[in-house]
Amino acid sequence: MIDAWLQTDAGQPVAPHVVYSDILDMLSMKMRLTVFTISGGDPLQWHMKTIRHSGFTSRILNINAIFADCHIGEFKDQTYMREAVIPRLNQVLETQQPSMELVKTRLFGVNLGYDRILIPQRNAERPEWIISSSYAQFLLSPPQRQETLDIVDETIVQLLIEGATAKEIAVTLDVSHRTVEHRLERMKERYGARNTVHLVAMLIATHIDRSHGGDTRS
Repeated sequence: MIDAWLQTDAGQPVAPHVVYSDILDMLSMKMRLTVFTISGGDPLQWHMKTIRHSGFTSRILNINAIFADCHIGEFKDQTYMREAVIPRLNQVLETQQPSMELVKTRLFGVNLGYDRILIPQRNAERPEWIISSSYAQFLLSPPQRQETLDIVDETIVQLLIEGATAKEIAVTLDVSHRTVEHRLERMKERYGARNTVHLVAMLIATHIDRSHGGDTRS
C-alpha cells in the first residue's frame, strides 16, 4: 500500500480505494483493513468503516462484531479509542506520514496486541481519510483472581513457556514428575484454567498487566 500511496498526488487527492484496492486479495487471513473518514475537528465524529474483516478467531472477543462500522464516539470501549486510537490518528493527520507500530493495549479489559499501519490521504490541505491495516498478534484474558506463585511454580511456568514437558521440568528441578503434575493441577484450580495451555496464557496475560502497571496506552 505504501507504494500505491507514494504514487498519489497531494495536489489531486484520491479516494482510499485507489491505495488499497490492488492489495486486498494479498492480505493474510489475520489482517484487518479499516478506513477512517475524517470530517471536522472532533475525533468522536469520525467514521470507521471495515473494508476487510480479519480471519482472527477467538472465544474471548468477537473482534469483527466489536469493530462494526460506526462513528468513533459510538464505539463501546471509549477508553480503548481515547488511549490506543485517537492520539495516533491525530499524529498521522499532523505529520501526513504513514505510521507503523506494534500496539499493546486493552480492549474491554482483555490484553490485545497487533501490528498497525496507518496511511493518511495525501492532501495539500488536510487528509480526509486514514487507512488502518492491522495484523493480530495476541488476545489474552487475565485471570479474575490474582494469585501469588512461589518460586517453584514460577519456574515451572517459565519452563512451560520455553517448551519443556512436565517430565523435563521434573528433571530440571530435581523433583518427581508427579510433583510437577500436582503443582500444575493446583495452579489450574486456583486460576480457573481449563488446561495447561490455558493456564500459561492466563499467566502471561497477568505478567503483561503487571508490566503495563495499569497503563492501557500503546
